[in-house]
Amino acid sequence: MNMKLNDADAPVLVEKLGAHVVMVTINRPLVRNAINGDVTQALDRAWKQVEADPDARVAILSAAGDQVFCAGADLKEIAAGNREKLFTAEGGFAGFVHAKRSKVWIAAVNGIAVGGGTEIALACDMVVAAETASFGLPEVKRSLMALAGGIYRLARAIPRNIALEMIATGEPIDAARAYQLGLVSRVVPAHALRDTAIKLAETISANAPMAVRESVALARSAADLTEAELRAAGEAARLRLYATDDFLEGPRAFIERRAPNWSGR
Repeated sequence: MNMKLNDADAPVLVEKLGAHVVMVTINRPLVRNAINGDVTQALDRAWKQVEADPDARVAILSAAGDQVFCAGADLKEIAAGNREKLFTAEGGFAGFVHAKRSKVWIAAVNGIAVGGGTEIALACDMVVAAETASFGLPEVKRSLMALAGGIYRLARAIPRNIALEMIATGEPIDAARAYQLGLVSRVVPAHALRDTAIKLAETISANAPMAVRESVALARSAADLTEAELRAAGEAARLRLYATDDFLEGPRAFIERRAPNWSGR
């Protein structure tokens, strides 16, 4: 069932799709879905809402309209002296890019993602893009730096020399090139973007939620820890997983030739 949790004029829309998937949509299409203080506060609330929902397993971050995913910071907000409103203590820029999230997040990029828009996509665990999408960090063109995670996350996501070229030139790449480089996992026609993201989310949410969460958490740490540290973290995760009801449910369902009934505990 599709349950809307807010009105259509809200800066961010949150929809529960079925039991385990949440759609979070930046809703400022008339201003290229630029991030202002209202969006920042709403996104901060949204990821916390997903984290607090025991049934939510996967969230999709999308944007309204069919041309721009997000144009980054709203320059009118900055010009008015409200730059600090674009950050929260726990989420960082847009209330999202540095949030400590345990659930899986999929960015569904429907068009241009520039500056902070690319940084928001990079903050997600995976990216599905429309054929019309593009990604870029043009900050150096304005004597700025992409410090909301863009510089180092891009350099981790794609080959170093190509990331350095994008960062130093400020020039974007299109969806096809982003797919070739591994920045996005799927490229689809614009009309199929929402359904593709939802199907991917449902595929993930059908798996054991704690196993997914622990596996994704370990994978997120791969670039930050040594192999020995990763082995130790994996062992700790294994012990936590072995203590769950779902650890017994998986083999039991296989033996009984039925779909598992995950409890998330």
